[in-house]
Amino acid sequence: MPGGRGQVLSCQVFVLTRASWGINAENEMSEYSWFGQSSSRQRVWLFVTVVGMFAIIGLGVLLGSSDKSRESIDFTIHMSIQDMAPRLGVTGKALAREFRLPLDVSKQKPLKALGIAPEELQHVTEHLLSHRDTMLKYYVYAALVFGGLVFLARLGRPDRAGVENRRAWYPRTPYIVSLMISVICAGFLMGKSPNPMEGVVKIFKSMVGLYPDPMVKAIAFLFFIGLAIVGNKMICGWACPFGSLQELIYSIPILRKIKQRKVPFLVTNAIRAGLFAAMVLFLFGIVGGRKGTVIYHHVNPFNLFNLDFETASILLTVILALLGSFIVYRPFCQFVCPFGFVSWIAERVSVFRVRIDKDRCTECGLCIKACPVEAAKGLVYGRRWAADCFSCARCLNVCPVDAIQYAFFFKKKTPKHPA
Repeated sequence: MPGGRGQVLSCQVFVLTRASWGINAENEMSEYSWFGQSSSRQRVWLFVTVVGMFAIIGLGVLLGSSDKSRESIDFTIHMSIQDMAPRLGVTGKALAREFRLPLDVSKQKPLKALGIAPEELQHVTEHLLSHRDTMLKYYVYAALVFGGLVFLARLGRPDRAGVENRRAWYPRTPYIVSLMISVICAGFLMGKSPNPMEGVVKIFKSMVGLYPDPMVKAIAFLFFIGLAIVGNKMICGWACPFGSLQELIYSIPILRKIKQRKVPFLVTNAIRAGLFAAMVLFLFGIVGGRKGTVIYHHVNPFNLFNLDFETASILLTVILALLGSFIVYRPFCQFVCPFGFVSWIAERVSVFRVRIDKDRCTECGLCIKACPVEAAKGLVYGRRWAADCFSCARCLNVCPVDAIQYAFFFKKKTPKHPA
């Protein structure tokens, strides 16, 4: 997939024209209400944040985001697995598995001698090359998370808006803009890789010898986990392309009564944890007796951004997830995504997160109703293992007693917001 400078510049223009947070024709009155009640310090924060986002993306461009790894590479059936694997960024075992050959097959024999047809060679190489990372995309992820975090922790709540004007807090435009940038720029323009789901899967694949550079995969995994910890699942809620697409669909104001019926977290997480356990068992050959089988390959919705549906199960996964998003909040994230499962565990140590002041909370249930999952419910009732919180901000402007905030985890309690 393309990922060059021209696309980056188009993304930056899109950010510039849409990221003047609070400017939206359809919501002009509410947005100007937010801007009018923000302090001069917050306006400085806004300017610095937008500049910072551009600086992060610009740094990615300067550090060689032309991505030379995507230059054309010619392969023939007269080449061996040993010749091809390093150029595709995988090990000989991984390439043998892609060709559906035994992992211990001779890596020196030409592919023709192993019975590989030119059509199969083309399919396998295209598939593996589609997993090559567009390095600039990491900077786009970082920029979106940075912008979202500053908005939630510092900008979303105007300093001069009291609790009686709480509807002016956390306007939706910045969130929608971030989601659109993620889908368009980090998704369709830059392709499916890298993404948070692959960040988890690839580190496990490297453990069974399918990648020659386990340290690189570990760094990528830590990058995504870091963006999930700095702000509660910020990478999932504000920057992941497929998560953003599901969020945009769910945000369409239809079928509201059906959306009020939430799938119990015990159900969604049990299914997600079960799939994660199955992935480990199959990948290490504990089940099936053959190492290297990755079940998530058959349900990878990020193939949508390459318009590459190599199996019917992938196409079915995309269709079900997007259609399901009209009535269920982020169904793929809740039911399937391995990174969703891992980052849910990592939420316990998130630096910035939704916090509820139990001394003020009256358990009125407004935040629970506003939350699209059972995260707010878990926080209100003090559950140790509450449902995933995607930092969507829906709960942050509904509390009549100002008991809920998005803040630093170790921040001391503050006096009540001025009326």
